[in-house]
Amino acid sequence: MKFISWNIDSLNAGLTSDSARALLTRETFKHIIALDADVVAIQETKLSAAGLTKKHTEVLADLAPAYESVWRSSVEPARKGYAGTLFLYKKELNPIITFPEIGAPTTMDCEGRMITLELDDLFVTQVYTPNAGNELARLADRQIWDEKYADYLAQLDQTKPVVAMGDFNVAHKEIDLAHPDRNHFSAGFTDEERQGFTNLLARGFTDSFRHLHGNIEGAYTWWAQRVKTSKINNSGWRIDYSLVSDRIADKVLRSEVIDSGTRQDHAPLLIELDL
Repeated sequence: MKFISWNIDSLNAGLTSDSARALLTRETFKHIIALDADVVAIQETKLSAAGLTKKHTEVLADLAPAYESVWRSSVEPARKGYAGTLFLYKKELNPIITFPEIGAPTTMDCEGRMITLELDDLFVTQVYTPNAGNELARLADRQIWDEKYADYLAQLDQTKPVVAMGDFNVAHKEIDLAHPDRNHFSAGFTDEERQGFTNLLARGFTDSFRHLHGNIEGAYTWWAQRVKTSKINNSGWRIDYSLVSDRIADKVLRSEVIDSGTRQDHAPLLIELDL
């Protein structure tokens, strides 16, 4: 089976706008649909609480006719038009769909950050992990999230193997970002967030990219939009992951970052397993 994950940073804009960035987004979207994955996970949809509009549905039906969709948006008391996730899955799969709440602090459980699909042989779950925020204002809450999320994945893993994809908002090791020396107190590379990810893996999960590729350098998934040369110079971060239960790590055939051309921000990920 083949799975793709992508933080699109506004599905709404990507499907309906004609800006230069939106056109790049749609080109990347078309590229990943052409890869014919069984499941496509999309983070940071920024849809309203009402979810997909009629226009969105029409565009998705045109771009991805072989797929059904399921979405989850941020709802009150959380911010509107914030975060959000969506799955596209092949129509023949008929998964059991759940919208987990993990007992996260503040409004995190209301921000549309997780959806899980139960398939015959495994769970496929996606996450858009909360950012620790400016001046690390949300770091303490983020640490609680990391603990609760690890508990959730471990619970799933007791029933079936797990593929957990998404934007985890942390560069785990110094090799996972271009300038570790200047970012030890930056959101996404604090000691606390990195330890949280280490703790998650220790619960029985494998970083599939490192499992296959080892300590390859310069492999990033995100390049800052506000720095015009970030992608040209490959000054990026690897903060998007495809994790698998340890017991199916040897089933991973491919785990790659998909080329998104000149578009900055997040690149999609692909993982393929022989199940």
